[in-house]
Amino acid sequence: MITLTAAAAQEVRRLQMSHNQANSTLRLTVQPGGCADFVYGLELVATPIQGDHYCVSAGIAMTVAGENVAMVSGLCLDYTEDLMGGGFRFDNPQAVRTCSCGHSFAIAPDLGSGI
Repeated sequence: MITLTAAAAQEVRRLQMSHNQANSTLRLTVQPGGCADFVYGLELVATPIQGDHYCVSAGIAMTVAGENVAMVSGLCLDYTEDLMGGGFRFDNPQAVRTCSCGHSFAIAPDLGSGI
């Protein structure tokens, strides 16, 4: 369902340790907003939320909000650092349009809003 690159997994582990949440789960959500209809959200949660879909990639436990699964199916999460700083990058095959920041996207109408 969702995959993490080695760099993204390393950054999630770093965040887990820096927040004293070594056993937390990475949760991906989608909310209305941004310049292209929807924005991604990432958070560390102590316990999965009922209705979320669970998966493991690169040794990281992850959940996706149940209503968002179709919108992010096949998504690859990466982490890169450059001169402007670091950040997570989303490669979503369901996105038909993204904004220049890469954190906002639009989906095909047949996927519905999922929200």
